[in-house]
Amino acid sequence: MNNKLKLHDYDPLDFLDTDEKMIEYLNSEIEEGDIFYIEKALETIARKRDITDFIKKTNLSPHILNTILEKNNSLEYKTLQNFLSIINMHLVAVPK
Repeated sequence: MNNKLKLHDYDPLDFLDTDEKMIEYLNSEIEEGDIFYIEKALETIARKRDITDFIKKTNLSPHILNTILEKNNSLEYKTLQNFLSIINMHLVAVPK
């Protein structure tokens, strides 16, 4: 009997089929507090929202957007605000 475990690539994009799920995903990454994962969540949401439309709404060139989302660059607050505005979200503080 061949009982090999088969692993598949995981992409959260496959599970983000509602705005509520996107919000939950982003909030969970914000709660973790690691900017790398916050950036990855924003990138995933941007891919889900159609990156072309995202680029148009942010007035960013694809090159600049890629630079922002590269893991060696840090996301600036204003850019974060722009991203969240486009996906109809905003930052809030809640008690722990």
